[in-house]
Amino acid sequence: MILFLASRPVVPTARRLSSAAFRSATGPRPGPPPRGTGAGPAAPRRTDDTDDTDNTDDGGAAAPEAGATPARAARAPEATGAHGPRTRPSPRSLIAPYRRLFAVPGAVAFTLAGLVGRVAGSMLGVGIVLMIATVRDSYALAGAVSATGLAVTALTGPLLGRLVDRHGQARVAVPAVAVYALGATAMLLCVHYGAPAWALFVCAVGSSGVPSLGSMTRARWAAVHHDDPAARHTANSFEQVVDEVCFMAGPALAMVLCTAVFPEAGVATAAVLLVVGTLLFAAQRRTEPPPRTRATSAPGSGSGGAEGSLTRSPGLRVVVLTFLATGAVFGSMEVATVAAVESYGHGSASSAVLALQAAGSCVAGLVFGALPVRGSAATRFLAGVAAMAVAALPLLAANGLATLTPLLFVAGMATAPTMISGMTLVHRLTPPTRLNEGMTTVYTGLLVGISAGAAAGGWTVDHLGPAAGYTAPATAAALALLAAAGGAGRLRRSLGAG
Repeated sequence: MILFLASRPVVPTARRLSSAAFRSATGPRPGPPPRGTGAGPAAPRRTDDTDDTDNTDDGGAAAPEAGATPARAARAPEATGAHGPRTRPSPRSLIAPYRRLFAVPGAVAFTLAGLVGRVAGSMLGVGIVLMIATVRDSYALAGAVSATGLAVTALTGPLLGRLVDRHGQARVAVPAVAVYALGATAMLLCVHYGAPAWALFVCAVGSSGVPSLGSMTRARWAAVHHDDPAARHTANSFEQVVDEVCFMAGPALAMVLCTAVFPEAGVATAAVLLVVGTLLFAAQRRTEPPPRTRATSAPGSGSGGAEGSLTRSPGLRVVVLTFLATGAVFGSMEVATVAAVESYGHGSASSAVLALQAAGSCVAGLVFGALPVRGSAATRFLAGVAAMAVAALPLLAANGLATLTPLLFVAGMATAPTMISGMTLVHRLTPPTRLNEGMTTVYTGLLVGISAGAAAGGWTVDHLGPAAGYTAPATAAALALLAAAGGAGRLRRSLGAG
């Protein structure tokens, strides 16, 4: 479960609680790599980057390999075309990678099942804060309870991810969601019947240990397309778009339920959807990655295979630190945007403006996932962070909706390569036996950053005024660039170690 609105007391309006927290999009659009035709010579292997080992995870070959799967064999003619290499992507070529992605039996089923639970997860933060704030008339209490849930999630997320890797998704997710259901039910009863405040904190602890459906979905894509690097790139892009959609729709739905039905309706609905979605997802056994119990080595893992802390890998530490600062960009930009729109006299448009930013992220993510990748994931990761830092600067000059909305659209698009390439790096830097744990570790850093960023954004608005609100995301983006650029050498060395 994701409780990322821990610091909402700094934004004490229901409207501010309804906006999405994950803001990501793409930066400079990569062009297609040179490819050989069926009759001509194969494209030369790239030698301009020290991270050459990463090529095996980032793109497909120009022709089908011996023993390749039908999906890879089918990709080769379309990639080169009948009359030579394509230089410009057509609308059909942008759709084709997603059609291939879902051609695997069971892919649609586990995606839809996971979507139900992920929308529910995005409802919980807003639902809990609105429920407690409305019934108890205290945003301070609501924020503190939400922060407690976030802290427990940060501690239990990687642990549950490790259990998923060892015992399988269904064997861990089903009992974990049952424990969550008990904690959520207890919280609803405590709020409704006026239990002491300490009881709410106990319930928050009990209802925070749910494995990440987003991480488990990504692990399934990695398993079903284990021999297709291009499909894994498309899957990472698609999952980023799903995150955006969930965190647009979920908070809005929770707000409507809490304000138009009754205060507990948002959390109650989210709890039901999360349980149903998790059970449906766990029932898709055909695509579930098999549990791995033996230690295996992985490129750049630096953690001794299945033993030790994943953060022993210098490369993975760079990704986690960068995602921590990236989360701060997301959290502070949300607060700054709401404050800025209200200062322009259009407070009711806050959600629409943030939704436009997320829509730009969705479009950019889909395009990025359909285009052939170019360069190493480490290079794309650094380029994405740099684009994110540059795109945050013009927001400081916004003075009205007419200038703010297009700048936010561009700022949203600028961060997709960071998120997508970041997850590709997690795959490369994490042993196969601990992929779920690796992804939840990285996302924990992102969530902690979102909470800290929201607090920093609120402090900036309160003390420096709405006009200076975008100083917080611009500063966080600069810190993310510093972390990525300063750790680029370690990241490449970790990748090269494999």
